[in-house]
Formats: sequence, structure tokens, C-alpha cells
Amino acid sequence: MTTFSDLGLNEILLRALAREGYEIPTPVQAQSIPALLQGRDLLGVAQTGTGKTAAFALPILHRLLEDRRRPAPHTARALILAPTRELATQIADSFRAYGQFFRPSVGVIVGGVSHRPQIDMLARGLDVLVATPGRLLDHVGSGRLKLAATEALVLDEADHMLDLGFIVPIRQIVAKLPKRRQTLLFSAT
Repeated sequence: MTTFSDLGLNEILLRALAREGYEIPTPVQAQSIPALLQGRDLLGVAQTGTGKTAAFALPILHRLLEDRRRPAPHTARALILAPTRELATQIADSFRAYGQFFRPSVGVIVGGVSHRPQIDMLARGLDVLVATPGRLLDHVGSGRLKLAATEALVLDEADHMLDLGFIVPIRQIVAKLPKRRQTLLFSAT
């Protein structure tokens, strides 16, 4: 049986996983994490509730632990796109839980809330930014967020985002990202 420590994750993450009650990786985690730690791109397909968020969050956090430099102002080292505000908030909460012993800077950019706190957060720079595409493009278009230094892109619920008509905004976002980056797509179907 595979354990999280068998996957090569940083000890700080293993402590957080133990505290959160994680014992053994799910199949999507066991298959994804080693490939992502090697820097490979990935398309992960697994049913809802199988731990896809941990499958991409843990390797991203591992990378941040390996290279502890601070993000530059108005940048995000990792960008996770989600189709809804609720999912974006859940993903950010997961990053915070897994990173509880080193406290990476994690922010959420979604529509339906005031711009000012988001502007202030982006000005400081973020390790991890979780966003819905529309509001993210607002900040990119106004120059408050620059994506040229982003190291990893995750499209969570990629199938759902395409069904909702996010293909054009996603293409606009991807066009602003560096060519050399890790790209992860996760989907339930």
C-alpha cells in the first residue's frame, strides 16, 4: 500500500496531511503526485470526491517549499482557475490546510465581491491564486496582475468550465502565461 511519504512529499506537508486526517492517497493522488513532482503536465480524470484538489495542491506546495522565494508584487507563482466562487474558496481553503505549517500566501479572486481587497492582495504578490476566469481577466486587463512569472496553471473542473462557456477567457489567460510552465487539467468526466 502506498503512503503519502512514499510519494516523496516534503515532511512539512506530511505533517499537515496527518493533522488533517489523511492516511493513504486515493488512486488519483497516487498516480498524479509523482508525475507532478517531476514537473510534468497532466490531465487528471476522477470522480467528484476522490481527492483531486490534494492531487494538484500538494505538488504545487512541495515546489513552493523547495523554492521559498517570495512572489513579486502583482504576480502569482501558481494560478488555479475554477468555474465558481464556491469551488474557488474551497480550493483556497485546501491550500491553506495543506500549507498550515509554512503558510504560503493564498488568495481568491472571484466576482460578486469588492475589488479593493483583491487589488490590495495582488499588490503584495501571491504564492497561490485561485480565481474565476472573468474577474481574473478584469485584474489582468487593468495591470493589477501580471501572469508572466506564473509557474503552474491548474484548470479545475475543466470540463465544467468549458460547458459554461469559459473557453475564450481561458484562452486569453493562457496567452498571457509564460510558455514554460506546468499545466494541469482536472476533470470529473
